[in-house]
Amino acid sequence: MLAVGGMRIERQATDELDRLAGLIEGIKVGMLTTIGNDGSMRSRPLQTLLMDDRARLWFFVEAESPKTEEMEAHDHQVCLTYADPDKMSFVSVSGTGRLVRDRERMRELWTPFAKPWFPRGVDDPSLALLEVRLDKAELWDSPGSATMRMTGLLKALGTGDKASLGENIKTSGPRTAAPGDET
Repeated sequence: MLAVGGMRIERQATDELDRLAGLIEGIKVGMLTTIGNDGSMRSRPLQTLLMDDRARLWFFVEAESPKTEEMEAHDHQVCLTYADPDKMSFVSVSGTGRLVRDRERMRELWTPFAKPWFPRGVDDPSLALLEVRLDKAELWDSPGSATMRMTGLLKALGTGDKASLGENIKTSGPRTAAPGDET
């Protein structure tokens, strides 16, 4: 067992979450999916600022926007997907989102790359943080180099051994609080 953020979680889960965080950090931009009022699903790109040690993903968003309204209208449930086809790395995260208007936290996470969307910076009244608490995640990751991936593919074609194509890992995030609770 390992203590993380005041919680106790299994070491294996920590290794899986570390692996997940590494893939997300390498990909950076995720597609946030929400459910529209008509029941259709919509996805939008968001730059990931951080995946913290409590398996929470952080993004800058406009507080009053269709994505935040749809999230709030559907029990705060969202999905994030990440893809790096060149490396054959893919991630899917199901989680619970909430808006956070903590200016100190915004200052900690601020990046100049957010300025085109929020020209007034951290003091922009429309700026908020979207915190997504990971409920479940799945990742697919292939061996390192293109040569290794091709070797794995050829082996799978010849033997039917799909394990040589890479790994598929399913994990759950540590649950700490309900969506309205403080960070």
